[in-house]
Amino acid sequence: MRLRRPSVFAVLLTLAGVVLFIRLGIWQLNRAVEKEQLLRRFATANSAPTVPFSKVAAGAPAHAYPHVSVAGHFLRHHLYVMDDQVLGDRVGVQVYAPFVVSGGQRVVLVGLGFLPRGGSGKTLPYIPPLPDHRMTLHGLYVPPPAPALRMGGNRLPDQKQWPKTMIYMDLGDISKDLGHPLYPRRLLLDPDPAQPYVRKWTPGVMPPARHRGYAFQWFSFAAAAVAIFVILHRRRDPKDASKS
Repeated sequence: MRLRRPSVFAVLLTLAGVVLFIRLGIWQLNRAVEKEQLLRRFATANSAPTVPFSKVAAGAPAHAYPHVSVAGHFLRHHLYVMDDQVLGDRVGVQVYAPFVVSGGQRVVLVGLGFLPRGGSGKTLPYIPPLPDHRMTLHGLYVPPPAPALRMGGNRLPDQKQWPKTMIYMDLGDISKDLGHPLYPRRLLLDPDPAQPYVRKWTPGVMPPARHRGYAFQWFSFAAAAVAIFVILHRRRDPKDASKS
């Protein structure tokens, strides 16, 4: 196969596209490796020794998940329910409760766990009442989920009965609704077989497999750019031209 001499513009444009697509593919592969490391850290965080909440309360490195112990009391009758959650093949809710940390009025939002819906799935599952005494909790201190498409919002102030339902989590909105300042992260409680809640926590990040899928797409674009360049500059055989 012979090629016509391409213009300088065509060569530069193709090279720029190929380099860009390859760089984006490599970036996605690197992101997949980062996510695998992050998931490993998250999986082993529960078995790490607990640290006092005061040491990390103001914040922690972006991809660190401190295993903390914190004393205080729940704001009873104040529950937030993240609706339409999926765990395995079950649909249900994630339940959160505000917890006033001892020594101040600041609140940390506590993830109690997952409860599956039953029956028709139109009503909330039974949520056990919160303890009314001072206690110490243990769990992972993690960032809130990534911002979601709001589509009209949670409208928490318009809900007059508890628990209040959410379709996304915004700690600022919850703080305003409670009238208490919130810490910048959530506390996801350790598993407890005595509780009805299922606590199989995962970080709210894009899985490594999806990053690899995007990398394959970018590499495919690079290959397609080369193929298009060759097709457009292929020189037709004179015999084929005479036949046409």
